[in-house]
Amino acid sequence: MNATQWRTFTEAALRSPRLVGAIAPSSSQLAERLATVVPDRGHPVVVELGPGTGAVTKVIAARLGGRGHQIAVEADTGMLSFFRQHHPGVSAHHADAADIQTVLEVEGHEHVDAVISGLPWTLFGHAKQQLLLERITEVLAPEGVFTTFAYLQGLALPAGRQYRRLLQRTFGEVLPTRTIWANMPPAITYVCRRPRR
Repeated sequence: MNATQWRTFTEAALRSPRLVGAIAPSSSQLAERLATVVPDRGHPVVVELGPGTGAVTKVIAARLGGRGHQIAVEADTGMLSFFRQHHPGVSAHHADAADIQTVLEVEGHEHVDAVISGLPWTLFGHAKQQLLLERITEVLAPEGVFTTFAYLQGLALPAGRQYRRLLQRTFGEVLPTRTIWANMPPAITYVCRRPRR
């Protein structure tokens, strides 16, 4: 992580703490875990919500290896400007994650194979969490997968428990993974399949 990335991240966190919701960019270990859902064959469409400075983006791109279509949706203009400079091969859009369907229409896609989220779910109220998950399940292909992460200290908070229950109501399969202690702060990921529409 270079100084420019840290500065961009810190400025965004100070400017919009409810959009960033983190104290540091995702670690390489968390990025690798999140990107494991990228299909290893074919030409998948992969959407990343809240890519920030692109820690996970690089791993997604490496797994795709030039296949398919990689799309990013970022709400913070400062982060988006940095992101576009450093990840020119990714179709990056300035939009709220709830507008994922509109973004896909612009890109010429109806469904996606994977949605990878870096959004601060525990900072959202129940209505916002529900809206975002509804929009995500609307665009996921039948065999598509959604993955996101949660910080360990947030799991016991009301918003964290509420989010996990909502995931279990939204997907037929929700698999929490082991703790990534190398991340700051430590985190787990959720891998979710079989969206209930």
